[in-house]
Formats: sequence, C-alpha cells, structure tokens
Amino acid sequence: MRELIKIAVDAMGGDGSPKKIVDGIIHNHRSNKENFFKLFGNKIEIEKYLTKDIDTNYYEIIDTNEKVKSTDSPLEAAKRGKKTSMWLAIESVKNKETDIVISAGNTGALLVISKLNLKMIPNIDKPALSALWPNKKGMSVVLDLGANIECSSKNLVDFSIMGSSLYKSLYPLENPNVALLNIGSEELKGNEVIKETFQILNEKKSQNFDFSGYIEGNELMNGKVNVIVSDGFTGNIALKTAEGTANFITDELKKALGGSILGKISSLLNIHNLKKFKKRLDPRLYNGAIFIGLDSPVVKSHGGTDYIGFSNSLDVCNKIIKGNLIDKIKSNI
Repeated sequence: MRELIKIAVDAMGGDGSPKKIVDGIIHNHRSNKENFFKLFGNKIEIEKYLTKDIDTNYYEIIDTNEKVKSTDSPLEAAKRGKKTSMWLAIESVKNKETDIVISAGNTGALLVISKLNLKMIPNIDKPALSALWPNKKGMSVVLDLGANIECSSKNLVDFSIMGSSLYKSLYPLENPNVALLNIGSEELKGNEVIKETFQILNEKKSQNFDFSGYIEGNELMNGKVNVIVSDGFTGNIALKTAEGTANFITDELKKALGGSILGKISSLLNIHNLKKFKKRLDPRLYNGAIFIGLDSPVVKSHGGTDYIGFSNSLDVCNKIIKGNLIDKIKSNI
C-alpha cells in the first residue's frame, strides 16, 4: 500500500458530531483512498456510525471523553485540559504522528490551542484564517477572515505570500494573482497600512505571484484576481456579507419560482439551469478554512455544515499536503 496522507480529525467538534464527521469520512473515502484518518473522540459514539464502507486499515480511533464546547471561550477551551479531542488532534500534528489536523469545532478555541501547540513559520508574526471563494473563472483564496483584527503592512505582505502559496498548492497549474481589498482602486485611497503595503508589494516584484494593486468589494468575484488580502476585521465582514447575499438570492429565487403556477412551470422548464445555479452557490463546495502561518496545517470546517461539506474539507486537507503548502511558504517567505 502506498504512503497515505494522515489526517487528524477532531471527531467531536461541530453540530451533529460525531455522526456528521464519520459520515463525511466514509463519503470521502468512497472516492479517495489516499487518506488515513486518526479520529479523536468518544470511541463508543464514533463506532456507532462506522460501517463496512471503510476498512480498518484506513482509520484509527483515539478514545477520549473530553471535548471543547461550542460555548467555551478560547481561554475556557484551553483550560479544559489536554485530553479534549481538539487538543489531542492538534498535538498529534505537533508530534508528527499526522500530517494535518481538521476540526468543525469552536473556531476561537481551535486558533488558540493551535497557537499553544504549534510554532509559527520563521519570519511570520501572525497566522491568518483563509478560505476559498467562488468567482466567475473558478476559485479565489481570501485572507485574513477574522484571526487578526489589526494588521501591520508586514502582516499583509506575509498574508500575500502565504495566500499565493496556498493557491499554488491547491491549483499547481495556475499562477497566483494578488490584490489588496480596499475602498477604491486609486493609489491614494485607503488607510496608511494599506497604502504602505501597496508600495512594498508594488516594488517587491515577487517571482511567486503577480501583484494587481487594489480590488474593491464589488469586484471580489469577477475572477481577475485569485488571492485577495485584507486585515481580519474587513475580511470577516466581506465574508459574512457575501454569504448573506448568496443566501438571500437563493431564498428569493425559491419564493419567486414556487409562489405561483407560472413560477412553478418556469422552474420545471429551467430545472437544469436552476440546478447548476444552486450548485454554484452551495456553501458546502467551499467548506474548509485554513489557519495559515503555523508550521503545521490546521483546517477549520464550518460547524454547521453537513457530511458533504465536511467531506469537501477533507479534500482540501488532501490537496494541502500533496501541494507541500508549508514548504512553499517557507521557501517563499
């Protein structure tokens, strides 16, 4: 058997766990036999949902009754102890027993416990939370999405390098194109940190990505840029706004097409296009945010996603390891 990618899984994090987690693993395993899953959590609960669809050669269960609660503050989660499923999963990456860790649990707790266990990549001051967004031409990497409210120009330059390295790991045949999220496209617009970052990146002329200057919020999904950089405050608002807009459009379309006889007939006539539209806006396809900047990769699955969404985030884990993300960042930084 070829060397498998070892994924540490916090099996108790997120809504509907561990059932959702195990179902996602089984669903992923049906189409991908490259992963070995090390599951951390209540063994009795986990085994309830394991089926013959996944062979014991592809998973191991590390039994623990302790878990981080969704209501815990990051400090409470850290104090809860070193026997929680989240802590043990992260520790396994630290000890090189696994290649990457994933959790659908408490985001703040995951970031704090990761930072307590894992070292930063040399010359990087802050980790960033990054994620994939759809655009007209494919996908974009966007960071930071909330890990750092305030950032210096050095932090934003680091995010540019890390984001382009992530994009290259996920899409090795494409060249990263970086832009800074700003209130305008003119050089004079924005705060001092943004303008200073612009100058540094404009003069840097990196071999690892092309710098395209500024990008405004209404251009995020036009596909001209595939790595979008901001501080965590701005990035988080942009993310939540995009998610809310997508949900609003989908809900309103459902009402329009289901509210009258004419609407129902129209939806039947356009069922193929409607399915394509629905799939394009399906948040499960883009599940799997990455804490980037630590010396081991940490992936955050959305706590409210279903097993399909969790399975997609396992694909992200697979691509990150196969794409040698950490080595790329170290060489580019």
